[in-house]
Amino acid sequence: MRLDHVSYAVGPDGMDATVATITEALGVERVKGGIHPRFGTTNAIIPLENCQYFEIVQVLDHPSADKAPFGQAVRNRSQVGGGWMGWCVAVDELSPFEERLGRKAVPGNRKFPDGQELTWEQIGIKGLIADPQVPYLLRWDDGTDHLHPSRAYEKDGLSPEARLTRLSIAGSRERVADWLGSPDADPFDDVDVEWVAPSGTPGLMSVTFQTPKGEVTL
Repeated sequence: MRLDHVSYAVGPDGMDATVATITEALGVERVKGGIHPRFGTTNAIIPLENCQYFEIVQVLDHPSADKAPFGQAVRNRSQVGGGWMGWCVAVDELSPFEERLGRKAVPGNRKFPDGQELTWEQIGIKGLIADPQVPYLLRWDDGTDHLHPSRAYEKDGLSPEARLTRLSIAGSRERVADWLGSPDADPFDDVDVEWVAPSGTPGLMSVTFQTPKGEVTL
């Protein structure tokens, strides 16, 4: 189990303006990403160290977005101004979570211009919608390591220049530990989790990065 990525929903200014604000703050370049046809969303990527990445995601005017929980989650967050939507944990096996949640994981995919396709399965978006403090869970399909978004700079001969160091979550560490089926809600060696008492809706409040501009919290 490891922290895979954090998801930020586009605000009212749209994708380009949201991405420009974030990349300027971090002092890094973005990668365009692509469309998630099953979810009715599209994204931009900021690769990070430690096989992690920062996803900036936008809902599309597409029927899939109305049906898929992920599309619904992105739309819901964007409609209230955008911002941090959630965090995602990668696991080796999703079946324990399928059994506990009583439903199957759903497939996801993103095609690249050269015809390659990144595929995965995920579960927990409905839980995220109901209780935004909990992460959703993902398993990358075998043979896709070279396409992981954290490696998106490699085609240009570059490496990530930013590292995710801390999550600030309004909520209950006991609730999240139970959701993860873990004795600890912070089972990550390379990322600190700060728990704050929610004054309103629980959820991911901020993320801190070590960047070319120093420590930056968004």
